[in-house]
Amino acid sequence: MVGMLGLIASLILLIILTMRGINIIIAAIISAVLVAVTGGLNLETALADYYMTGFTGYFKSWFLIFLLGAVFGKIMQETRAADSIANWVKNTLGPSRAVFAVVAAAAIMTYGGVSLFVVGFAVYPIAVSLFRVSNLPHRFIPAALVFGSISFTMTAPGSPEIQNLIPTEFFGTKPTAGGLIGVIMALIIMIVGGILLGRMVKKAVQNGEGFSPPNQLSAASNEIAADVELEMQKPTTPVNDKDYPHVIFAILPLVVVIVMLNTIAQFASSTAAALISLASGILLACVFMYKYLREFWSSLAKGAQDALVAAANTCAVVGFGSVAAQVSAFDTVVDGLVNMPGPPLMGLAIAVTLICGITGSASGGLGIALPILAPIYMAQGLDPGAMHRISALASGGLDSLPHNGYVVTTIRAICGETHKRAYWPVFILSVVLPTIVLALAVILYSIF
Repeated sequence: MVGMLGLIASLILLIILTMRGINIIIAAIISAVLVAVTGGLNLETALADYYMTGFTGYFKSWFLIFLLGAVFGKIMQETRAADSIANWVKNTLGPSRAVFAVVAAAAIMTYGGVSLFVVGFAVYPIAVSLFRVSNLPHRFIPAALVFGSISFTMTAPGSPEIQNLIPTEFFGTKPTAGGLIGVIMALIIMIVGGILLGRMVKKAVQNGEGFSPPNQLSAASNEIAADVELEMQKPTTPVNDKDYPHVIFAILPLVVVIVMLNTIAQFASSTAAALISLASGILLACVFMYKYLREFWSSLAKGAQDALVAAANTCAVVGFGSVAAQVSAFDTVVDGLVNMPGPPLMGLAIAVTLICGITGSASGGLGIALPILAPIYMAQGLDPGAMHRISALASGGLDSLPHNGYVVTTIRAICGETHKRAYWPVFILSVVLPTIVLALAVILYSIF
């Protein structure tokens, strides 16, 4: 009983600390100490062995992908290729479709392998200008960015995002695993989410809401807003094409990453395919847009720093999960999920989505759940492709609760908003909708 209470308390503590802005590495260690003490584990063994084994194991498996993904994002940012794509979408769809232009710009870049945080900072200025011209509520910009970045792009078949790559290691599958059902689930999230977002914005406008950004913006969003304000005050002239690489050259590296990933994965491991495709995307971006890349070595350094921070934060959560997995209460929870009534895939779906929700990290939750759950469900003879897609979809639901790192960064740091103003549409689009689609996927995979 004490162990179960300690497990629950440590999870609550992790959520509270991260929501209060405590560094996730510190929060994870403190929570690991609590679950170890209440679970009867030797503290030295829990931290020096279990925690560090989980931490270093995840780092060893995925750091190179974090590194190349971050560098690719920085190259796309420094060459202004990301700006070129965002402006192209803006000019193509226009202010009348401002919401969908923001979603489309974020989705194109994320599905092409660009780092989430780079996408957020690159698309936000475009979103501000579109929403301002259309007089749409500023508080919906975070929802548009988050929806376009993570709700369907990171869990869809063929995506180069790490949430779609981690299951390949445990189920022996390819990035396209899940077949037609996986594609249908992604399309449902995209279409239904787009309709819901459009209706929420329309309803807010009908209720008298206008652009009205928050009174207090973060330093980053203040700087962006100031730049946008200056642009708005200038005479209306088209953007000088010489300021950006041509959109074809900007998009081509993204296309190459997707095509090479899913082609090479047919003949090699998905990890190797991801590394080769991301490296090729970086090389191609440098070759096609070299005249816009003034700080090549600086871009590599910044990308490496971003990769270290992102990987270390995720590793910290995985390390906490490794300690939690050693207490008897965790075994009790896993046994209850595995043996619960209903389709076998339901237990896998619930376990993954709960762990991702608790940790506030899709990739971190997968890193904790799959080493434990995959062997159990593989032994039951279930379809590996179905388990892969269920796991990926499950990682993209409850992970977007308020303490999720990307959600916090997008709402507060990028957009200068507050959770009170901006989180509700994010919750609907990135928690409620993906969770409903996950349940539908379990039913379909169980039938077919």
